[in-house]
Amino acid sequence: MRHDPLNDAIISLKNSEREGKSECVIYPSSKLIVEVLKVFQDENYIGEFEVSEENRGGTVRVKLNQAINDCGVIKPRYAVKNSGFTDWEKRYLPSRDFGILVVSTPKGVMTHKKAVSDGLGGRLVAYIY
Repeated sequence: MRHDPLNDAIISLKNSEREGKSECVIYPSSKLIVEVLKVFQDENYIGEFEVSEENRGGTVRVKLNQAINDCGVIKPRYAVKNSGFTDWEKRYLPSRDFGILVVSTPKGVMTHKKAVSDGLGGRLVAYIY
C-alpha cells in the first residue's frame, strides 16, 4: 500500500540510477512529483521526462543522467524561513554548496538557493546531491 507517492518516485529514481538503468518509469504521477522533477531537471540531475495520462493516475518516463549520488524526501515537511536554510543544509547535504534542498514556496516549487535569493521561505520537500 502506498502512503507517499513522492517518496516512492524519488526512491524509484535512486534505485534505477544505482542499477545503471538509462530510464525510470514512475507510477502514479502527481503535480508535486512533476514539479520536483522539473527542479531536478533544471539542476541537471535528470534528463528529459514525459508525462503520460493514459493510465489511471498517469505515469512519468524519466531519462537518467547518472548524476545522482543520493536523494530522498524530507518528512515531516518542516517550515523554514529564508534565513534558516543553512541549518537544514548541514542536516541533509554532505557539504555546503553541494546538492540542493527542494522547497515548496508560495511562488511554486524551487531550490533553496532560489528561495533565498527571492527572499522566500517555505516547506522542505526533498533533497538531492
